[in-house]
Amino acid sequence: MTTDTRSYLEAAATCEGQVAPLLEVLQHIDVGTIAPLPGSGAGGTAERYRLLSRAAAADVTAARVLEPHLDALAILAEAGLPQTGEGSTWGVFAAEAPDAVVVAQPRGSSWILTGVKPWCSLGGRLTDALVTAHTEAGQRRLFRVDLTQASVTAEETPWVSRGLADVASGPLRFENAEAMPVGEPGWYLSRPGFRWGAIGVAAAWWGGCLPLFDALLARATREAASPLVVARVGVIFRAIDGVRILLARAADVVDDMSQSDQVDEHGAAVLAHSVRGAAADGAVATLSAAQDILGPAVFGFDESLARRAADLQMYISQYHRGPDDVSLVSHLGETSIRW
Repeated sequence: MTTDTRSYLEAAATCEGQVAPLLEVLQHIDVGTIAPLPGSGAGGTAERYRLLSRAAAADVTAARVLEPHLDALAILAEAGLPQTGEGSTWGVFAAEAPDAVVVAQPRGSSWILTGVKPWCSLGGRLTDALVTAHTEAGQRRLFRVDLTQASVTAEETPWVSRGLADVASGPLRFENAEAMPVGEPGWYLSRPGFRWGAIGVAAAWWGGCLPLFDALLARATREAASPLVVARVGVIFRAIDGVRILLARAADVVDDMSQSDQVDEHGAAVLAHSVRGAAADGAVATLSAAQDILGPAVFGFDESLARRAADLQMYISQYHRGPDDVSLVSHLGETSIRW
């Protein structure tokens, strides 16, 4: 574990759901030492996913802040562009909405962005972001944007979520904001790293479950614990341990695929969908068991567990269960299951 990695995990352990101390650490971290890039080989991807899960185990907000920062830097590296130095904090804003569209137009050697982008987590508190926008030709393209320029403003919005309460996810307004393209049109969604980043989010979901499982296990191992409670905890263990195995396998596959001449697009999609779905299912099962077994006494009086449950619930709400499974099946005809 590097000094920078240790610094972030220490901040995660004491942040109590607050973003400011996490961003302070990220601003002073050397981008090359906190985590290996996905697909870097030699166990680097496993180390990356392990960091995200450990951050979430310490505090779910810490993983929610770290994951897009690491993802943005990985995207820049995948595009062959230089990563940022100290003093920068990053987001990735790729959500779309019919009533909120950002249009990109070329201007000289750069581009300008105009419009409103929804769901920009911490948009008013980060220094930089990768933002998807639509060109005049109707193509979706990724751009690097300095969020501190006056032409970018975070719109006021009532963020009332009890989960990830300090990670406000309101819209950003761009008014002829300067931007630089990252990759060609369509590259953001078609690149292999899109799938590798999606698995990183699943690693964070999994890590967020662990302290809740510890509380469940403590209840199940009491002398007078009901056999039904004990059995339920056994079911939860099998679910989340299965996710651990999937994540470890996925990390090896990502490293192997990335070292090959050509990444199997369909195999990568199936892998990411499988891991994300299993992690989301495991988190839902853990939250449900925690509610049933630990009960209102814990969630009414234990600040740490109550906040964790709310944070995890909000975090996994970004999983699109139905559409993602439709996408999964669309790739199955082009790949096969082998043992």
